[in-house]
Amino acid sequence: MSDTTADTDAFLRHHGDVEVESGFVDFAVNVRGDGPPEWLRNRLATALGSLGSYPSASAEHAAREQVAAHHGRSPDEVLLLSGGAEGFSMLPRLEPQLAATIHPSFTEPDWALEQARIPVHRVILPPPFVLDASLVPDAADMVIIGNPTNPTSVLHPREAVLNLHRPGRMLVIDEAFADAVLGVGESAASQSTADVLVLRSLTKTWALAGLRCGYALGHPDVLARMQHGRAHWPLGSLQIEAIRACTEPFAVDQARAESERIDRERTEMIDRLAGQGLEIAGPARAPFLLLRVEGADLVRVRLRAMGIAVRRGDTFPGLDRHYLRVAVRDSPQVDILVDALNTVL
Repeated sequence: MSDTTADTDAFLRHHGDVEVESGFVDFAVNVRGDGPPEWLRNRLATALGSLGSYPSASAEHAAREQVAAHHGRSPDEVLLLSGGAEGFSMLPRLEPQLAATIHPSFTEPDWALEQARIPVHRVILPPPFVLDASLVPDAADMVIIGNPTNPTSVLHPREAVLNLHRPGRMLVIDEAFADAVLGVGESAASQSTADVLVLRSLTKTWALAGLRCGYALGHPDVLARMQHGRAHWPLGSLQIEAIRACTEPFAVDQARAESERIDRERTEMIDRLAGQGLEIAGPARAPFLLLRVEGADLVRVRLRAMGIAVRRGDTFPGLDRHYLRVAVRDSPQVDILVDALNTVL
């Protein structure tokens, strides 16, 4: 492997968690809170008694039924995943000949496809990162897009995203942060369309990053191909229980309330950061912000020396060393960041 290839692989697999050390004020990771809410902890604690047995088919089916009911789909259109990112590792089984990935965006799909020696064409959207379907090669038989997109916080119109689909092309929509978007958003999760695959994560809003919970929504034939050769019992009992719990009506209402809180915090945070002279990509709709500031790489290092972690931007295709991503946080934490920026800048 050449040094260039090794560097590219390292960038594709760089995630915000490596920026954070014990005791840091964390703006690098997009997980809300330090752990799941009390009601979800209690639900999982109750399920601990089932760990002496292998995960049951009936529990898995009940979880798929609940996810399906949440999105108005059929249970056979639901595939439970060990984190939304597991879905990306399954994409090579769909055997695309040329995959187009829309960037700047989450890089795990690129890595998974390239490891399987599938050609990947990176479509780079220039600021303000508006979707331009004309940039996608006609030959691409798979297109992958995040909505809302990490790290730009851009929410693409659903119609524009679905227009990327065409006969003979698989459209993969990463909706890892869709439940954090205020209102109905632009989700395609409830739209049953052949050759459109939606990936969802439950780790962000519910602070379940350590449990790895997510699911895919798509045509049953597509889901069957994705899990061909998958290990038996691919998810543990607690993962299955968490997926079911987090898609029940009570949890959906709680997620809606959290999206309202995120919207308020994001508006306040944008005002505070703009007051520091920082350029903020927008309109931002996700629980994180993309900042552009000259010398952002040095700013990140200096903030780190002050115990504050932010996500570097230059590992995302299409961004350079002048970008940072910061998670939306509450006022006390933003105070800490703004005070530090007053010093660093």
